[in-house]
Amino acid sequence: MNKTAAFIFVLFFYCLNAFPQVENVPLSNKVYDFLKLMSVKKIIPSINDDDPNLSRRDVADFLSQIDSKSIELSNTEKKLLNKYKIEFVPRERNRENTSVMFDGKGKFLKRFGEIFTKKKKYLYALDKENNNLYVEGLGNLYISQEIKPNKKHTASLMDVGIRARGTLFNHLGYNISVLKGAVIGSKDLAVTTEPNIKTTFHIAAITEDINSYDFANGYVRYHTEPMEDMDLSVQLGREQLKYGFGYSDRLALSGNNPNMDFIKFKFKYGVINYSSITASTVGEFKQIRNDRYTKYFAANRLKLSFPDVLDFGIGESVIYSSRGIELAYLNPLVFYKFVEMSLQDRDNATVFFDVQTHFLKNLEFQGTFFLDENILFNLSELDQYINKTAYQIGAYVYEPANIENLSFILEYTRIRPYVYTHFDPKNTYTAFGVILGHEIGPNADQLYTKLAYNFSEWVSLSMEYQKIRKGNNIVDANGNLIRNVGGDVFQVHREGIDSDEAIFLDGERVNTDYVLIKLSVEPIRDFIFDFNYVYRIDNNITNGFKTDFSYAFLRMNIEY
Repeated sequence: MNKTAAFIFVLFFYCLNAFPQVENVPLSNKVYDFLKLMSVKKIIPSINDDDPNLSRRDVADFLSQIDSKSIELSNTEKKLLNKYKIEFVPRERNRENTSVMFDGKGKFLKRFGEIFTKKKKYLYALDKENNNLYVEGLGNLYISQEIKPNKKHTASLMDVGIRARGTLFNHLGYNISVLKGAVIGSKDLAVTTEPNIKTTFHIAAITEDINSYDFANGYVRYHTEPMEDMDLSVQLGREQLKYGFGYSDRLALSGNNPNMDFIKFKFKYGVINYSSITASTVGEFKQIRNDRYTKYFAANRLKLSFPDVLDFGIGESVIYSSRGIELAYLNPLVFYKFVEMSLQDRDNATVFFDVQTHFLKNLEFQGTFFLDENILFNLSELDQYINKTAYQIGAYVYEPANIENLSFILEYTRIRPYVYTHFDPKNTYTAFGVILGHEIGPNADQLYTKLAYNFSEWVSLSMEYQKIRKGNNIVDANGNLIRNVGGDVFQVHREGIDSDEAIFLDGERVNTDYVLIKLSVEPIRDFIFDFNYVYRIDNNITNGFKTDFSYAFLRMNIEY
């Protein structure tokens, strides 16, 4: 290597690592969608979407790898790459593409006017040696209109907030954010439009005349590289978590639940990826304060990642309550199922296995097998209620028929009766009444398809179709249980009352067709407009009637 090449290499390496940011990128950031496309296209390796929370430095590294293969990208992909480089790669930022409202440089009115430009925007930014700080304003506006059956139902949701994030001393990432919002109009339609507000206290408790909601997140994360190709991190705090594979939803941890408070340990070395979580959450909401309780979620996951071939993982989780943190589940290097038995079989333990392929360009397969009970001694009687298993298989196709910027997903999920239930109602696989795993719940299956197209770096269109079949428990007009078929996550099998046989999709059969069309437009950078149309038909096969429901809503999301 000559001196000029060596100098360029050193300069590049220094710039790439200047002001490293080890705080995580929120899972709602659309850069994850772009990285997924690039992974399926085999431009970059696996993005670890079984445990998808990436640091900003991880994202910057992926973007640098994509940049090195830019010749293989479409024009739209190149524009998306340049867009995200400005956001995640520090050396790409300058006064021409980035605006900071309160940086004290130049005229304030000029910086204020840059709100309406394509520049990346911050309220405040500081990069100094190995420390940095970024402050961003947050806001959402939803305007929702029911179409069927009642056109008079409307709802508006408005929230504002702030986020501060950054890295200290080159290794300690931090993030703190808060959102406060209110609902005007139909509360039911508002919850349908934005399901996350359902698990906020003021919405659930109805303690105020105005339906309000709030979200608060924050954490610290220490990251180090003790040797080459080894990553080690410890995180304490609260943010959205997902665990396991799944295109539509995940069997292990979907992220639909309210964000949990957790301690998380991650280790990566060579083909080994290992993580461990201990988290706390709450049970189903109760109006009587003394009936409310804390529950705990713990999970371990080991994944072996073989580049250009496949990723294979095994994970486990346990849910427990009615006591403080169990020291046994704080241990990141122990098999929870055996530990749970040693603690006298009080808790809800699960095991799951999954795989994701990487050997075909533009085509990825993945599958998950979820085990909520030990069926090894009941292999000849798989229709028994104790067979609490689920599986999911899917495929992700990019650029089918050589159509650039087009992606297609096909996935099937099947969940047997009684999955996610537990003999102790406090230990159901839920948080704040929301299933931690796949939203269709037990005794159901789902066929999921999605077609998405990027017209440009600022405009995209997606269409989803779901066919869901569900076997509900049979109840009378007053809601009293007549026959339990394992279709309700909060209704456990009752020994001596319910049949030991649990036939899949038994009970009150309801078939659902669900369509979602979404157009996303970003006319001004960091101001995203999502136009959504939803149509749903519930066909009650057992009782012979149909109901249809449709609505449309506009969401404006701001991160400044």
